[in-house]
Amino acid sequence: MTESKRRNVTVDTGIDLLRAEEFARLRGAKIALLTNQTGRASDGVTTVELLWAAPEVDLRVLLSPEPEHGFGGHSDEFVPDAREPETGLPIYSLYRPTIRRPTAAMLAGIDTIVIDLQDAGTHFYTYPATMAYVMEMASTHGLRVVVLDRPNPITGDGVEGPMLDDDAIGFTGYASMPIRHGLTIGEFARLLNDERDIGVELDIVELKGWQRDLWFDETGLPWIDPSPNLRTVTQAVLYPGIGSIEATNLSVGRGTDTPFERLGAPWIEATQLASLLNAKELPGVRFYPETFTPSANKYAGQSCRGIHIVVTNRDKLRPVHVGLEIAAALHQLHGDRFEIDRASRLFGSREDLRRIRTGEDPSALADGWVAGESEWRSHRKPYLRY
Repeated sequence: MTESKRRNVTVDTGIDLLRAEEFARLRGAKIALLTNQTGRASDGVTTVELLWAAPEVDLRVLLSPEPEHGFGGHSDEFVPDAREPETGLPIYSLYRPTIRRPTAAMLAGIDTIVIDLQDAGTHFYTYPATMAYVMEMASTHGLRVVVLDRPNPITGDGVEGPMLDDDAIGFTGYASMPIRHGLTIGEFARLLNDERDIGVELDIVELKGWQRDLWFDETGLPWIDPSPNLRTVTQAVLYPGIGSIEATNLSVGRGTDTPFERLGAPWIEATQLASLLNAKELPGVRFYPETFTPSANKYAGQSCRGIHIVVTNRDKLRPVHVGLEIAAALHQLHGDRFEIDRASRLFGSREDLRRIRTGEDPSALADGWVAGESEWRSHRKPYLRY
């Protein structure tokens, strides 16, 4: 990994700025807070603690976001409702088989919903969709939404990937955009509120000191795992590509120490796969054959042969292109075993996957994303705040 370019940048998040202004914009509010373990000020104090202690702020309800987390970010299963042990506040889970939105009963007596979540920077990471669902409910019930902004951990400059197919829009992609969207969660909220005609009263507490080309480890902020299998900035860097193909019959390292830095399956020829990928000389990355045994998730307890992915220059890396190259190599080597079609919802382009099956060059397909990426950059421009 290349060394960080900046060592003295200080970034304040939305909760830092809210505290600095002594919670003025929330005085008198009756609040539901959508957050999890990532909702912390830069000194580690949780957003729950800060709002609970803030004068003239009435924190009444906690909402827990969806994927594999629960309120503390440790669960890989659907999460039941609970109570927060320090405050006794109810925690309503928005990750259950029959619910993705808060109900009217959950929001009874509430006039303001505060959102403090760390996004991962890809359209299939479901925090933005959960945020949008909450905004929809807030609009329906005449509530205000306050989003405490946080950095895009993989920079706000990076935009990459095919535009999302219309029939793939949903929980793992609330609106059509490239896989790597380059927005902060606050910018995302502004865009969705306008583009999807949500029309909620929206207030963004913006970042201070953040620049669009900053990686998370250049912000001076502590890294808090946004989910159990995104444990480092390197894993977040690879996630747009490796995550885009994880719905297939591959282990992407869940249940190991380095999820999203490796992938494999019992039927893969590891040395052939690594050699084929290294021969491509893809910028910013190398591949090494390895064998690993996941303790959980796909192929739990089974020996998997595959590759370890080493990022050599994240500024040059195109992770979504890397994911497509891996899919193409697996189809070439193991077309009878690799279930490439299962990648369609997260990857977002059935046509690109079809063309991979016919033997087209993944680099040519990635070059074909340029027009859509450029259009997305122009489309999002009015919503950029930094």
